[in-house]
Amino acid sequence: MLVMLGGWAIEAAAQYKYEVKEVDFNEIKEETLDPNSPYYYPKLVSYFNSNDTIMNFKAYRDLYFGFVFQEDYNPFRNTEFEDKEKVEQLYYNSDREPTRDECDEIEKYAVRALADNMFDIDQIGYYIYALQHKKKYARAAVRQYRHDKLIAAIMSSGHGTEEEPWVVIFPEHEYTLINLLGYVAVDHDELQGGIDRIRAKSESNNRETKDFYFDVSQMLREASVKFPEDFE
Repeated sequence: MLVMLGGWAIEAAAQYKYEVKEVDFNEIKEETLDPNSPYYYPKLVSYFNSNDTIMNFKAYRDLYFGFVFQEDYNPFRNTEFEDKEKVEQLYYNSDREPTRDECDEIEKYAVRALADNMFDIDQIGYYIYALQHKKKYARAAVRQYRHDKLIAAIMSSGHGTEEEPWVVIFPEHEYTLINLLGYVAVDHDELQGGIDRIRAKSESNNRETKDFYFDVSQMLREASVKFPEDFE
C-alpha cells in the first residue's frame, strides 16, 4: 500500500510551490509560543483539524517543526491499541479490494491513532485509502491535502543530500519519506552532528541504491531535555 500511495503522494506534494529553505527553529519557537502571533501553535492546530484549507505553506512548516516546542512532544512515542496488529494486516492486503467492514476498521484505527499523534503520516495515508474505497471523496480530499502539505513541508527543509539533509521531528518520518519516494531502507547510520544516513534500494530496480540524509539534531536536542534518563 505504501508503494501505491507513494506515487501520488510525492507527485501531489511536488505541485505545491515552495522554496527549499533552512529551518530556523529559533524563529519558529518564538512565533509558535506567542499568543499574539498568527502562527501561535494552538491556532495552527485548530486550523489543521478543521475542514478548511486556509493554511498557507509557512503555517504548515511552523505546525510541523514547531511541534518540538510543545509540552506533549515525544519523538519516540508509539501509538498502541489492542487491535493494531489486526488492522495492520488489512493495510497490506493487496490481493483484492477491501470490503466496507475492512475500510471501517482501517478508518476506526486511523482516527484513534491520529488523535494520539496528528503527525502519524502513514495513518493519514491509510485513512485516505479507506475513505476513497468508501467513496467518501470529499473527506478524503481534505485529508489528502493535509498529507501532501506535511510531506511538502519536510521536503522544503532540504534535498535529502549530505550537504542539505531533510529535517524530521520523528524518526519514522525518515522511512515514510523514503518509501513514498519508491525506495526501501537497507542500512541506517548515525553520523556526527545529528545526521542520519539511510541507504535504500529502489522498489522498481533492485540494483539501484541511493543514500538519503536526514537532520535529527533538533529532535535529539529536545528529547535529551525532556527525557534525560534516555541519554545518560
